[in-house]
Parts: sequence; structure tokens; C-alpha cells
Amino acid sequence: MRSSYLDYAMSVIVGRALPDVRDGLKPVHRRVLYAMHEAGLQPNRPYRKSANVVGGVMGNFHPHGDSAIYDTLVRLAQDFAMRNPLVDGQGNFGSIDSDPAAAMRYCITGATRVATTKGTLRIDSIVPGARSDSDNDIELELLDRLGKPVRASKLFHSGSHPTLRLRTEMGHELTGTENHPVLCLVDMAGVPLLF
Repeated sequence: MRSSYLDYAMSVIVGRALPDVRDGLKPVHRRVLYAMHEAGLQPNRPYRKSANVVGGVMGNFHPHGDSAIYDTLVRLAQDFAMRNPLVDGQGNFGSIDSDPAAAMRYCITGATRVATTKGTLRIDSIVPGARSDSDNDIELELLDRLGKPVRASKLFHSGSHPTLRLRTEMGHELTGTENHPVLCLVDMAGVPLLF
């Protein structure tokens, strides 16, 4: 029994845990990159949600937990973890200071206001009555963090989730879900710009 277990443990270490000496990739790295290639995710194509990639890898190539696959995808996009990142990630993929990456999906509350080319509006008013777990087609011009117009074509309603509320000493208030960090810039006048 002991030798059988040691043989199995060594095969796992050699086959899965140790990077290949030829390119430094583990099998899960190869599976993520291959799944992205098969899905047509190329540098000249639009970004897709990480959950889409993780689901494809888990369903077709790597029948293990989604967190291991997502952690691999995150690492492949971190310029501080790899000399040459193999994935171009859009969004929060963690920091060198051990800040974790955002969840595979991105959640905000219905009261969140978005900046459009015609002013701000609550996100829950973009598609009134949107059902939970629904993808909704929209045609909306938003402003990015630099004030440049960008086109939005989809709104995903992920359902209701517990939220936390933060209030500063100066009276600013923020509501959000537990697994999403707050990103803000402070301009020269000291006013935080949330995005």
C-alpha cells in the first residue's frame, strides 16, 4: 500500500505540480491557453469574462474546481508574476502587494450610478425589470474613467447578493458586495473619483 501511494504521489507531482522544463508551463496552464485559443480569444478580438474561459476549461479539459483554473488564469495575466504575461487581462488581476484579484464576475448594486454622454443614471434603470441571471442587449454610450465615450452593448444581471455599506467621516457613502475591492483615484483637490 505504501509503495502504491508513493508511486501515485510522485506521478501527480511530476505530471501536474512541476512545470515542464521546456517552457515552464504546468498542464493547467496549457489547458487554459488552449481553451482560449479554441474560443478565438486573440489579441485583435474583444475581451470576454473570465468566468466564460474558466467554464470552457472546466467543461472540456480540466474537470476540477473552478478556483484552481481561475487562479491559473489570473497568474498568466500578472506582469509581476511572469516575466512575459501570456494573457492580456482587463480588470483587477491583483497586485504585487498580495491584493487578490477580483471575482470571475463583476458585481455592482442597482443604485450604482454610471456616467453616460447625457449625464448619470442608476444602473438598475438601464434595463428596468431585468431578471436575475439574464444577459440584456443595450445600446448606450458611457464615459470611461478618462471621460471618453465608449459603447456598451450588454448588461448582465447576476441576481441579488449581500452588500456592505461604507461611510467616511466626510459623509461619502459606498455600497458594494463583499468580494469586490473599491478602486478610486484621488485628484488634486482631494475628491475621490470612483470607477
